[in-house]
Amino acid sequence: MTISRDAAERLRAAGLLWRPRAGDRFAVLSDALAEDVFTVSDMVVERHDYASGTILGFNGTTEWALDSVPVEDTLWLPREDQLRELLGPAFRSLARSTMGWYQVLVEIPGHPEQVFDSENPADAYAEALLTLVRAAID
Repeated sequence: MTISRDAAERLRAAGLLWRPRAGDRFAVLSDALAEDVFTVSDMVVERHDYASGTILGFNGTTEWALDSVPVEDTLWLPREDQLRELLGPAFRSLARSTMGWYQVLVEIPGHPEQVFDSENPADAYAEALLTLVRAAID
């Protein structure tokens, strides 16, 4: 399943940084493109790093006026495996409850084990990561 846009926006607001890699999914923060999801790919959307910042270049999109977009104008939509990787050693398990919800168990140093649940496993991971990011800031 895909992370919800709301969960992705909350992760971004909490300070989660994104360094685009091939296979990453993202949305452009524009009303005109609000429903579109793009994938970073060497053939279609390629990352270009400059001293002024990272630009995502759209290759072969002659039908569009969109040539590139600064990464600051995008919203990363991380996959489940990326969220799990970001949780690192705090991640303990992913299970399905008897009610059918997905539950992510994490152990954040200095805090008791916590369970985050959602109908969507990616959102359960995102909630756990959001707590981890906030704990790192505190």
